Amino acid sequence: MKTKNKIFTLLLSSCVAFSTAQTSKFTLDLDGTSTNIKIQPTMYGIFFEDINFAADGGIYAELIKNRSFEFDEPLTGWKQKNTQTLSHNLDSGFLTIYSDHSKTNKNYARITVHNDKKYILENEGFRGIGLHKDAGYDFSFDLENASGNISVVNASLVDENGTVISTVPIIIKGKGWQKYKAVFSPSRTVEKAKLQITFTGTGVVNIDMISLFPQDTWKGRKGGLRKDLVQKLYDLQPGFLRFPGGCIVEGRTLAERYQWKKTLGNVADREYLINKWSSGFPHRLTPDYYQSFGLGFYEYFQLSEDLGAEPLPILSCGMACQFNTGELVDLEELNPFVQDALDLIEFANGDANTKWGKIRAEMGHPKAFNMKYIGVGNEQWGEDYIERYKIFEKAIHARYPDIKIISGSGPSPDGDFFDYGWKELKKLNAQIVDEHYYNSAKWFQENAARYDKYDRNGPKVFAGEYAVQSVKVVSPDNKNNWESALSEAAFMTGLERNADVVTMTSYAPLFAHADGWQWTPDLIWFNNLQSYATPNYYVQKLFSNNKGSDLLRMYHNKKSVSGQDKLYATAVKDNKNDEVIIKIVNTDSKEKTIEINPRNIKLGQKLMKIILTASALSDENNFKTENIQPVEDNSIIKKGKFSVEIPANSLVVLKIK
Repeated sequence: MKTKNKIFTLLLSSCVAFSTAQTSKFTLDLDGTSTNIKIQPTMYGIFFEDINFAADGGIYAELIKNRSFEFDEPLTGWKQKNTQTLSHNLDSGFLTIYSDHSKTNKNYARITVHNDKKYILENEGFRGIGLHKDAGYDFSFDLENASGNISVVNASLVDENGTVISTVPIIIKGKGWQKYKAVFSPSRTVEKAKLQITFTGTGVVNIDMISLFPQDTWKGRKGGLRKDLVQKLYDLQPGFLRFPGGCIVEGRTLAERYQWKKTLGNVADREYLINKWSSGFPHRLTPDYYQSFGLGFYEYFQLSEDLGAEPLPILSCGMACQFNTGELVDLEELNPFVQDALDLIEFANGDANTKWGKIRAEMGHPKAFNMKYIGVGNEQWGEDYIERYKIFEKAIHARYPDIKIISGSGPSPDGDFFDYGWKELKKLNAQIVDEHYYNSAKWFQENAARYDKYDRNGPKVFAGEYAVQSVKVVSPDNKNNWESALSEAAFMTGLERNADVVTMTSYAPLFAHADGWQWTPDLIWFNNLQSYATPNYYVQKLFSNNKGSDLLRMYHNKKSVSGQDKLYATAVKDNKNDEVIIKIVNTDSKEKTIEINPRNIKLGQKLMKIILTASALSDENNFKTENIQPVEDNSIIKKGKFSVEIPANSLVVLKIK
């Protein structure tokens, strides 16, 4: 009997303990006393780099690959189906590349047609050509009728089986180079179509700039940007757009660096350049990855304006990528690189009477872009970088003292080069230092308090590239799963909580083509027809759309909430909308009851609760479904203390008005 009583008492005690554990409250004190810390409008932004086919084959809506025969292998992307190499091809025809190296658009194709019933020129697009049923597609090309009796160019869009989806005949008239245009209207939706060109008549024609664009682009601009991808950027409400990278700023060699002046003017005259990421990773070699610069610096500035984001261009500091050649410009020969920076500021901000402001105005934007930031180098490190940064900083601020310069601390969040960079940049009174973090979910959770002890009087921080690596850095098996997104959310509470130090943040990379990627994970995935947002995207969106204007303090036992009981939290006030916004991340596998205890602040009674969670940490979104996205719930709360349930493994945003 005594034994039974002991067992019963033990069970009862266990149940009480379990019940208490299940219903125990975690109290967060919300202090309304002014912190005098503003959340900068640039707090959450976008990092754009042309990796993973992000530009050509991605946001830049051109559907023809190598449209001007400018790749190092000029027929990359093109196929002559009935043409034999070791033959006169009298039963079909053949194409020859002609070049004029005095021009930036140096190549054009000379096509000799012997048999117009058999000669076919075909372009494969960027892993195919995506076509939507009944949508309009603008087709154009430049052609010179050199000799013979060719009277018609027959252009067709065909599916993977060669079945015609849409076809248009274009009548050829007159001599000399002329531009020809037509419109396709596909009879059905196809993800991987091809363009085929045939001719009526025989003879010789010269042809160049064969182009195909959807009419339904962002803001309806001819030759513009892919609408669904830009819409996803717009929905983030970004504070800035950093461009054009990334390591492509540096190039594998200095000759292959990004040169912004070459991306201006007539699109047809912009000189092609092989993309650094064409051979960046042995596991995803992409020799057909080039930059046409149809998306150039003018278009980047225009996109920034469209998004309501501050433009943040990054320029070469005279150092090629240190992961590749690390090629250096001698300090005595650095002036042209520095001049590029000065000229860029004039291009963005100068009036139409200045040399570069006039070029901007002639391209269609008389009004200045009002650029406030410029980056010197991407993620360089060591003494060579500091020496070059000094020269840039002195020259830029001598002429443009109000421009804020972004400097870099290298590619890692710690280590000798990181420590050296920060030490030297502090001595130089650097304004904003760019830090990059690619690491494990555990690292992100453990570093949520990273900036709590940063020097409040030192340079500000730009968390310029970060993303959880679910397997390891550079692994092709990294996933955009819920664990990675949740861990980033935990880390971001620490960024926001330290808004007096951290003024700019951006996830990286931004885009990835499902069939053309080099790096994982990525914020937005797309194919030729559609795109989807990852869980990581929705984390970014919830923070950016709810950044507020003023930082509030939130404590647990007088300490910032940065992992205690697997909870992370931050709070802001939105003066414009008269709201208090609390972000809570629960990385525990158990639901928690959170009691909010307001002090020195009066809260409203309308509560919007936005929940982002998943059934498993390994869950992902995909092209078929986005199971992981925010869910809203509205309720009324009592004055003073109130309690909320925070689901297991979730990000919850509370908006109180």
